[in-house]
Amino acid sequence: MSEPWPNDAVLYQPYEAEQILLAENASCLAVKTYLKMCNLPYDIRACANAEFMSPGGRMTKLPVLKAGAFILAEFEPIVNFVEQKNEAIGKWMDEDEKAEMRSYVCLTENIFTMAELYISFMLKPVYDEVTAPRNGCVFPWPLNKIQNYSKRCQAKKMLKVYQWTDMSIDDVIEKVHKCCENLQMKLGESSGDYFYGDKPCELDAIVFGHLFSVLTVKLPNMALAQTVKKFELLVKFCRFIEDQDFK
Repeated sequence: MSEPWPNDAVLYQPYEAEQILLAENASCLAVKTYLKMCNLPYDIRACANAEFMSPGGRMTKLPVLKAGAFILAEFEPIVNFVEQKNEAIGKWMDEDEKAEMRSYVCLTENIFTMAELYISFMLKPVYDEVTAPRNGCVFPWPLNKIQNYSKRCQAKKMLKVYQWTDMSIDDVIEKVHKCCENLQMKLGESSGDYFYGDKPCELDAIVFGHLFSVLTVKLPNMALAQTVKKFELLVKFCRFIEDQDFK
């Protein structure tokens, strides 16, 4: 792990325009943002089978990072890999700050990923009009039907593990609203543009990945976006990160 960051690192993800789903988009964007904040070079390769290249994962299994001999997936394992190479942002934080920051990272990833999966797979209009057509678009019939069934079963299984299957959409929105309240309160305490002052850390990357995806991905039900838009400081933060790292 002590080897330097490879110049030929590649991030694999589904096709953005045709295939990628909301939770996957958020996870991929969070990793891309983090690597940009670390000033680490990488190429992006979109491919139909990115999910099946993944060595595993707790949530979306995406994106997949190939860095030298290592293959990793999802935000947390990739952040840990970067930290072990001593390339990470946030090295200036003390242990108490790191522990607090990681609790916010865990909160954000869990609440928003579950909410994104709920919206995508539990709401019939969203599933029928967006999720199923996008997820199945790279497969011929009848494989697309089989893949959609499998993907929906996986999503429902995960939602059941986290006890989200019996929730109403109002319950989901309430959880997202509370998470946004906590994040806005933390951001409001900062002396700079980032969550912990004038330097970015992994929390900035994961929050931007999820909030920006929720705000910009068009769905038949935009309840998540409407909830996030109520938090002006978080919306302003998303614009700031977009300007800093993606323009």
